[in-house]
Amino acid sequence: MRQYRTIRAIMLDWAGTTVDHGSIAPVLALQELFARHGITLRSEDARRDMGLLKRDHINAILALPIVTSQWFANHGHEPSGEDVSMLFDEFGPLQMDIITQHSQLISGVKETVSEWQRRGIRIGTTTGYTRQMLTPVLAQAAKNGYRPDAVVCPDEVPAGRPAPWMLMRNAELLNVYPPSACVKIGDTVSDIEEGQNAGMWTIGLTRTGNMVGLNAADWEQLPQDEKSRRLREAEDTLRQAGAHFVAEDLAACEEILRRIEGLPAGEL
Repeated sequence: MRQYRTIRAIMLDWAGTTVDHGSIAPVLALQELFARHGITLRSEDARRDMGLLKRDHINAILALPIVTSQWFANHGHEPSGEDVSMLFDEFGPLQMDIITQHSQLISGVKETVSEWQRRGIRIGTTTGYTRQMLTPVLAQAAKNGYRPDAVVCPDEVPAGRPAPWMLMRNAELLNVYPPSACVKIGDTVSDIEEGQNAGMWTIGLTRTGNMVGLNAADWEQLPQDEKSRRLREAEDTLRQAGAHFVAEDLAACEEILRRIEGLPAGEL
């Protein structure tokens, strides 16, 4: 007789997945950070490596030719490791000022997560934010009724995404295994790579996340054909990254979870 799987844990991202529709806060903070050093940072360049530990993210931005050339013009040298450290040190306080303004729960998150927890599914979380950056987000989420069972930040493990260590630490804290009984849900390429590297099922989110990059109000103002185009492009990017499934938002993952549980054990 074929054995079928039971999902024991769901590992969620934060910005663009459970809070901050469109992942707005980190983009605004990065643009302000680079503007202070004479650099015009386009939204698409700020979003390109979203989900990485913020130090790694800043390093990746500095490596972009359009940014490197501006840095050289303004500072007389190409970006160095010291520059990365300087920017990261400046980024923390700047992010803290912006993050609390853009940490509202995404519609449907509270109800969806509460139902999963009611069924005995454990909820873990990973992020590109350090613990210090995430602390006010955690407090606001709890106030609004979202309380995951475990929270791990990249400064608490050997390396952030796309390495699997945050997910592995969540699994340890939640005492859940094997990895095939866990689902990673996030809105960035690094989310999907993290889940793949941990051997978990992966679901990429489009409408609420970094790929579309709009808050809920701006999304509603788009013409339908533009909505369809953006969703299609986001889905293509996430699938190319290796996502097993793609959904518009967290609430839409419920049907996908049923599909996963209906697959024979060992099929991943």
